[in-house]
Amino acid sequence: MSIQMIGIDHSKANIDVRCIFSFTKKQMAEVLPKIRDQKGIHGCVMISTCNRMELWVSCEEELSFSLCELLCKLREVPFDLYGPYFTERKEKEAVAHLFSLSCGLKSRILGEDQIITQVKDSLAFAREQYVTDNVLEVLFRMAVTAAKKVKTEVTLAIANQSVIHQAIQVLRQRGYEIAGKKCMVIGNGAMGKLAASTLQQAGADVTVTVRQYRSGIVDIPRECKRIDYGNRMELFPECDMVVSATASPNYTLKRECVDRVEVAHEMILLDLAVPRDIEPSVGEVEGIQLFDIDDFHIDIQSGQLQENIEKAQKILDEQMEEFYQWYECRDVIPKIQEIREKAVEDFSWRMQKIVRELPVEENEREKLKEQMNSAAGKVIAKLLFELRGKVSQENFRESIEVLSDLYGEEKS
Repeated sequence: MSIQMIGIDHSKANIDVRCIFSFTKKQMAEVLPKIRDQKGIHGCVMISTCNRMELWVSCEEELSFSLCELLCKLREVPFDLYGPYFTERKEKEAVAHLFSLSCGLKSRILGEDQIITQVKDSLAFAREQYVTDNVLEVLFRMAVTAAKKVKTEVTLAIANQSVIHQAIQVLRQRGYEIAGKKCMVIGNGAMGKLAASTLQQAGADVTVTVRQYRSGIVDIPRECKRIDYGNRMELFPECDMVVSATASPNYTLKRECVDRVEVAHEMILLDLAVPRDIEPSVGEVEGIQLFDIDDFHIDIQSGQLQENIEKAQKILDEQMEEFYQWYECRDVIPKIQEIREKAVEDFSWRMQKIVRELPVEENEREKLKEQMNSAAGKVIAKLLFELRGKVSQENFRESIEVLSDLYGEEKS
């Protein structure tokens, strides 16, 4: 059994390459079962965000094919061209990467909060497609638990850590002030709402696009205006800034649409989506500056931050050790459960005379027996799993075998 992953992210691939390997939920629902059905793969999970795509599998020790080649084939692109952009990790290296990733240590914005939810949601989505397995379930759950512990006990993120905050900060460093500007935000999802509220708080006059086909009342950030998505080009020429942050696989701003309107002043466009929302050639229009998420990165390091990173790593190391203990001994769990059941039977048999002589009604006696058996089972399980953490794996396995044989002999 092996844990393997392949990934492509901002450290090796620009946004154009990442767009090729960006998967919508619909696309993931199509490819994950195909990956899961490959010979030697027991389960798979995919993480697809603006900055990265990662494919995780639990599989046989040696696969007869390359995960990178498989993914390129599914995306219908040449492996020779795109293979070098991928990073491959196995076993402990892969586990350490996921734990670090989940708490934001691998993010462009150190300690950002969204990644915890993204990792958790990736597991949930794989579960919905029936493509995950017990190993990936435990691995991802424990990575999320570790990330939450780091988030609670260690400060990694500086104030206002998000792409839109980074963008505003970079623009201000270049002399561009948001206050008083007329802005349109295309997209009313989580990122769009965050962008709209952040710009509004910075003093901008913000209008948010809303899709016409949506029924009922669509919430937008307070004090922001709204406009139908289909009418966005009517407002476009009046804007000082346009931010697009959707999950659409199609462009929300095309060059041909921009060419049809007259832009009489300087305008900044921020494309915060992967795949791109704004056609790149729009940035060639006179008076328009187009930025994407790769243009915004501020590297802030300090002695205190380094110390906090070390604290976070210590927490992750402790949590990873718990996973390794489970992973390396998962094959004996059925025996542990069998020992527990037999020990409870033994305890129940030895206590039956005492319980039978208690001056209580029969239904109360049965209820008491159930409670005693449940408590005994929990104590036995705790003792066995505590033992696993106190002795070597070899000694633990020997102890389980001895206990299993003893109860087997006693039964015979």
